[in-house]
Formats: sequence, C-alpha cells, structure tokens
Amino acid sequence: MPPQEQATQITLWQAVRYWFKLGCISFGGPAGQIAIMHEDLVEKRRWISERRFLHALNYCMLLPGPEAQQLATYIGWLMHRTWGGLIAGGLFVLPSLLLLMLLSWVYLRFGEVPAVAAVLYGIKPAVVGIVAFAAWRIGRRVLNNALLCAISLMAFLALTVFHLPFPYVILCAAIIGVIGSKFAPHYFRAASPGHAHSAVKHHAPALIADDTPPPPHAHFQLRKLLLALGCGLLIWLAAMAVLRWSGQPVLLDMASFFSKAALLTFGGAYAVLPYLYQGAVQSFAWLSPAQMMDGLALGETTPGPLIMVVAFVGFVGGWGQALFGADQLLWAGIAAACVVTFFTFLPSFIFIFAGGPLVESTRGDLRFTAPLTAITAAVVGVILNLAVFFAIHITWPQGMSSTPDWFALFSSVLALILLIRFRLGVLMLIALFALLGLAYRLMT
Repeated sequence: MPPQEQATQITLWQAVRYWFKLGCISFGGPAGQIAIMHEDLVEKRRWISERRFLHALNYCMLLPGPEAQQLATYIGWLMHRTWGGLIAGGLFVLPSLLLLMLLSWVYLRFGEVPAVAAVLYGIKPAVVGIVAFAAWRIGRRVLNNALLCAISLMAFLALTVFHLPFPYVILCAAIIGVIGSKFAPHYFRAASPGHAHSAVKHHAPALIADDTPPPPHAHFQLRKLLLALGCGLLIWLAAMAVLRWSGQPVLLDMASFFSKAALLTFGGAYAVLPYLYQGAVQSFAWLSPAQMMDGLALGETTPGPLIMVVAFVGFVGGWGQALFGADQLLWAGIAAACVVTFFTFLPSFIFIFAGGPLVESTRGDLRFTAPLTAITAAVVGVILNLAVFFAIHITWPQGMSSTPDWFALFSSVLALILLIRFRLGVLMLIALFALLGLAYRLMT
C-alpha cells in the first residue's frame, strides 16, 4: 500500500492502543515524554509532520498544565475530534494514577518497614538533585538576558526570604511581562521551545502534513469557544455539586484547591510544587513535609506527568482524614486520589478543546507571549526555591540547629552532578540512590 494511503487510515482503535502504550512507557518527565512522542508519531508512524508537531508543542508550552499530556490531547483531538483528545489525554494519565494509588497504599501500610524506609531515605537526596537540575535545565533555555535573570532572582527571593504566596509571585511576573512588552519588547522574545528536536529526514507523507489544512473542528470560531468553555464549566460545577451533596468537606476542599493549582502550573509540575506544599502541608495539613518528599520521590518513578504526585497527596490525605471511617481507609484514599486527579486535569482538556485555536491565532503576538515569558523566568526561581527547601529539610530534619545529615547533603550534590555532567536518566538515578540508601542503612 502506498505510504500516503497508509497514513490516511488511522482508526480510533489504533489510536487508543497507541495512547495506552504511551501512558505505560512515558517515563523521564516532560522532556522524555515529548521525545517519545516525537520519535513515534513524527519519525516512525508518520501521524503528524515535524512542523505541525512543533507547532502543537509551542501551544502547549504557553498553557498552564503538563505540556506533554496536553500535547497528546492536542494531537488526539486534531486526529479524532473531542473523543480522540479525551482518549489520548486520559490514557496518558490513567496508568500513572493506578500505579501511584498502589504505591501510596504500600507506602502507608509498609512505609515503616526498615527496608522500605531505607530505600526512601536514599531516594530523597536524588529528588533534591532532580529539582535543582530542573531549575538548571529550564534556566539555560529561558534566562537569555539580564532582565529575565533578574525576574528569576526576584521570584526566588520573594519565596525564600519574604515567604510570599506563590500566586502573587506569578501575578507580579505576568505584570512585568505586560509592561515589558510595551517598553522593552526585545527582552521578551523567547526562543521556540521545540528547537532542541532534530529535523526529520525524508519520510513517507504524514497524515497531518505541513500543508494539510486544519480540520473543520480545529477552526477558531467564537461560538465553539464559548460552547467548549460552557461545557467545561458545567462539568466542573456538576462535579462540585456532587461532592457537596456527598457531605465530604475534605473532598470539596481538595476539589477547590486542586482546581486552582491546575491554573498555576506554568513551567511544569516543579513550578506548582511550592503551591501544593503551601496548601496541602501548611494550610490543610493533609500530609507532612516528609510525606510530601516521599510522594515526589514515588512520582519520579512512575510513568506519566510528574504533576501526578497530586494523586499521592490525595490518597494520603483521604487515608489520613479517614473519610469513610477507620475501616475504609483504602477506599477513602482511592476516592480522594481520583477526585484530585479529575480536578487537576479537567482544565487541561478545556484549554485544548476551547483555547487551542485561539492560542494559534495569537501565536507570535508579543502582547500575548511576553507575560508568559516573564512567568517562565520566574518559574526558574520558584523551582530553585523548592530545591533549597527540600535540601534543608533532608539535611537538617530536626532543624538548622541540629547536626546535618552529611550523607543526605553529599548525595544531593552527587545526584546533581550525575544529572548535569553524566546525563544519567531519572529512573536510573532513582534506582541507584535507592540502593545507596539501602546499603548505607545496612552499614549504620
């Protein structure tokens, strides 16, 4: 069969099988997940061309939320309309949700077992290195002038020294971007996030080629935009009404909090972790700081977007609050994990279905992109603040006046070196430090 005919015969069932497979193998954070999709969809399967893939990626990088999951949703929607987007985005998350609920149950039931505790003890410093590496990686790409560096530094100081709430930091950065787009526009001309992907060699024609016109459902129309926004809002209100009717105020608080968190995830999951910490640990006390660290470590070991750590937060919170009674802790954890996952990812689907064509029509407009460039610069400082917080927490677990944990400090630095200098993969790093923690505990 000629290549062009092959490319035009992608059924919804074929897409379902691929999106489920992707959800099971999408390790390595957003960069790794995007690389997997690029290799599969652009180079091997030829479902979409290089330019169209990067075009979609640029949209998703401008939106709050997990860009890899949104990219899958976008491509699924472009190929098979709304159902295709729902299936692609949902299957990108589902395997990770199921696995994290299982790991959360094991953690709560057997976390005090010495061997399990030793493994977690070794993984925590690796998490510090991973977060610091994220700040370094994003900073290299984004902080290409003095003003953006200053925005990043101010964000770091605002959180670290002045303890300002995370949303205020993001709002101030956006305001700087709006003003800067008028008075200093040259500082906010950010490079394309897709420049790191290599060009594709000569291949068979793609299903969605460079010159393929957008399908009718991808054309921007105000009526369709309002309809999609209205449907999304009705779904959110209906879900909130069900939770209110259920008589579970904890689930209602989780739904409200994680709906807000979903709107603040500019720059990826690492950027919203400080906000999650402020709310889940300090304000609502759904889990402890140590449990938050453990949850991030578990989230790094599972496929899917890192923001899926919210499933761990929900599971531990539901379990700890004993929502359905002391004899139904497992079901309380499962219910809370599903609730927070639903409300965290609902906005991502709305952004793609309603806002994708709108973002396309404003692409290249500095008035639109400058605030997002400033926010991304602030995100670097936010992530660095998170790395410092985690480092202090694991190095001085009893407070700064206590004796530091030299193993944790050394391991954090070693993890960062392995990631930057030797480019060790995240999964390999987690496995290595799990073994180090186990060996260290056995020797001490």
